[in-house]
Amino acid sequence: MNSPLIQLLVLAGIAVFLILRLKNVLGTRDGFEQPPLPRQDSGPSPRPDLEVIEGGPDLDITDHVDEGSDAAEALAGMKRLEPSFHVADFLQGARGAYEMIVMGYENGELSDIQPILAEDIYESFVDGVAAREDQGLTIEAEFIGVREMKLVNATLDEDTNEAEITIRFVAELTSAVRDNGGDIIEGSLTEVKRQKDTWSFARIMGADDPNWLLVSTDA
Repeated sequence: MNSPLIQLLVLAGIAVFLILRLKNVLGTRDGFEQPPLPRQDSGPSPRPDLEVIEGGPDLDITDHVDEGSDAAEALAGMKRLEPSFHVADFLQGARGAYEMIVMGYENGELSDIQPILAEDIYESFVDGVAAREDQGLTIEAEFIGVREMKLVNATLDEDTNEAEITIRFVAELTSAVRDNGGDIIEGSLTEVKRQKDTWSFARIMGADDPNWLLVSTDA
């Protein structure tokens, strides 16, 4: 028997030995293994700590107005007409709209805020900005933030489905008026002033247009 054949037989014998050793160590897998047994429960699952009580107060409303008040009834009517409406979401949007509108007017940039202004409000803003420009005045302002915000009233016209929500804002900002020479003639860039506004927003509930319009800016 020649040398190459002897070497081949030796290598084959080593391979068979290794395969047998691996089977002893790892075991074999024949067909589908039995799935693990399900875990035995020690008892009934605990009841949740909190349960929803049907017919209870709507906290999305009563967190902001008194339960049973006219405003609460109006807000409930809005939610019936448009189930996706939530008071908390509306207030969050109103906070952002307030800052956008205040700064839009201060900076004289009205095009971005026109879609959320009633026509008469927009026209009054245009007149105010034009009067400043005629006098050569500019305003430099920085919005610090809304410090207080309260829903003070809500109404719903059952004939037209027009909803109106009134909010009182207390905000802080810096504001300075400069003349055409650049000198500050009113206000300050460093002194923070507190500004109070009571604004009303309106919208037809259930309408395709999702925008609420600013319809009143009584201070």
